[in-house]
Amino acid sequence: MHILISNDDGIYAPGVKALTDALSGGEYEITVVCPDRERSAMGHALTLQEPVRVDEIKGYFHPDVKAWACSGTPSDSMKLALDAIATSRPDLVLSGINRGSNLGTDVLYSGTVSAAMEGVLEDLPSIAFSLTSFVSTDFSGAAAFAQTIVKAIATNPLPESMLLNVNIPAIPKEDICGVVVRKLGIRRWKDVFEKRVDPRGKTYYWLAGVVIEEEAAIDTDVQGIRDNYITITPLKYDLTLHSELISLDKWTDKFLKNS
Repeated sequence: MHILISNDDGIYAPGVKALTDALSGGEYEITVVCPDRERSAMGHALTLQEPVRVDEIKGYFHPDVKAWACSGTPSDSMKLALDAIATSRPDLVLSGINRGSNLGTDVLYSGTVSAAMEGVLEDLPSIAFSLTSFVSTDFSGAAAFAQTIVKAIATNPLPESMLLNVNIPAIPKEDICGVVVRKLGIRRWKDVFEKRVDPRGKTYYWLAGVVIEEEAAIDTDVQGIRDNYITITPLKYDLTLHSELISLDKWTDKFLKNS
């Protein structure tokens, strides 16, 4: 089984090291292509106005792992891996383990989720892993669960190519209540732009903010994490609001047919 791994925290991030180490040295062929530095919250951004450069990384991962650092975004890294670097088509795409959660509407901005979605665009099953803490450096529990779910997919393939968005609580393993499948909740940020002045007297803004978790219904990933469960949410790239296709067609026919 050939596994392709990327992330948005950079090639030397502890999360991708823990994920790769957990899967190395056994039955899997592993290729790693990650940004060469922190590239969080890049979404599906692509580098189009300058070249994307790569450097092979040796001596950092397990000797059997082939790894490269990419100067571009998470999506650049995955596209480059799929179309130019990987010597064979992967069977599974993984992204992470991210430092910090990717819950609810975070998935629209997340470079971790976007990298994994590139796999789905190529009809490959994909998983985005996130540890729900920005301060914890212990990725061992999340990496152990990654081993479990990868093994399950290897022996019991998913019914179709989809992205599994997986969030793991940053708590001791014995305190995790189990694994649940949940829909996305709503997780909005109250944006705060801190105004600053650089040494040349030019004004600039630094984006910060606080999370406002507005929807925490029992069937959402947000509430699942609050209840100390590992949450799994199946995602696809189709953003069509299917429930409104008929009503919008009627509205268009009534108000726009003569425009």
